[in-house]
Amino acid sequence: MQRSRIVIAGGGAAGFFAAITCAQANPSADVALYEATAHPLAKVRISGGGRCNVTHACFEPRELVKRYPRGGRELLGAFHRFGPRETVAWFASRGVELKVEDDGRMFPVTDDSATIVDCLQRAAAEAGVKVITPCGIRTAELIHGDGSARFNVTLTTGAVVAADRLLLATGGNRGSAGLTIAQALDHTIEPPVPSLFTFHIDDARLRGLEGLSVLQVSTAVAGTKLREQGPILVTHWGLSGPAILKLSAWGARELAAIDYQFTLSVNWVAPRTPGEILTALTTARAANPKKQMSTWNPFALPSRLWERLVTAAGITPETVWTTVANAKLQALASQLGAGEFKVEGKSLNKEEFVTCGGIRLREVDFKTMESRVRPGLHFAGEVLDIDGITGGFNFQSAWTTGWLAGRAMAGVREEPL
Repeated sequence: MQRSRIVIAGGGAAGFFAAITCAQANPSADVALYEATAHPLAKVRISGGGRCNVTHACFEPRELVKRYPRGGRELLGAFHRFGPRETVAWFASRGVELKVEDDGRMFPVTDDSATIVDCLQRAAAEAGVKVITPCGIRTAELIHGDGSARFNVTLTTGAVVAADRLLLATGGNRGSAGLTIAQALDHTIEPPVPSLFTFHIDDARLRGLEGLSVLQVSTAVAGTKLREQGPILVTHWGLSGPAILKLSAWGARELAAIDYQFTLSVNWVAPRTPGEILTALTTARAANPKKQMSTWNPFALPSRLWERLVTAAGITPETVWTTVANAKLQALASQLGAGEFKVEGKSLNKEEFVTCGGIRLREVDFKTMESRVRPGLHFAGEVLDIDGITGGFNFQSAWTTGWLAGRAMAGVREEPL
């Protein structure tokens, strides 16, 4: 393979993985990775509460793509080439073992994200990747020469470097240098909006319950088709947890369009329907006539939450079951199975920082992650209009697109699947 100059913009998961893959596949290539901050792999370091949720134990590509609100169809073939199984093997071959938690999330056995950061930095150094920080790229000018694409890349220092191949892996946040450069090179940008965020709710039923969680809850956004279920967590600002984060991912554009002002319906005892809940309450009244409403509930809900919902139904805590009128039981069934909460804003999930939006996917060849508009230009990670739900799926798309881009930039020709 001839010596080529590879410039990678972005020192996150996708950028590092692409750089390592390229340098290993073509040792003669000059691979330089530029990171605008002084802290490469910062998001890897803080993700998963500092443990790094590397990937998810979903090894069937057709199932895996269902976890991506945007980009699933395009990633199907990509995951057949490099998916979670290959990710696990890649880290294992470098001495990093991963473990599977009950919900399918995969973490290093050390429970320390530094294990992943150190592995990636060590692999980059061993492969001969030049990591330059703090130094980003400002512009990229396409030069037409002897028939092959070339780029003059202007760095944030003002210096100009030449590149035979340029990879943009700068993330998808609004104002990302990668998006600005891609747009200048005639790419279409899907407007970035937040994904994976928590809901701001100021409601007496939740006040003072910070840290309380319920494992099986179903949620819905009134007036839409958005529905999700799973664990839910009460926070100082409202509601979070997997059920909320998944809802925010699938509804990222829809919720942005209504400025995050909407009514959230919560079924605290899913999968029971309100009718089934009323039947259970009626049965409980007959079976426990002398017990107080506030001290016993038939759904094993956290007692503090149960008390709040009983009060919200207009029932005093001292009320005994046998004295509760049918209308009050109906009101309680509604609170339990279809409680309405007014959402007035959002907060980013600090462990994720995921954005919906980026490079329009039909302008990218997903076998090589190369631009269909500007040959020689490649993309990886969140600079693309790809995002997954919480659980390791966003890192997996970073490893996959980085690996494909790295191989292509190295000049490796992939065999058809």
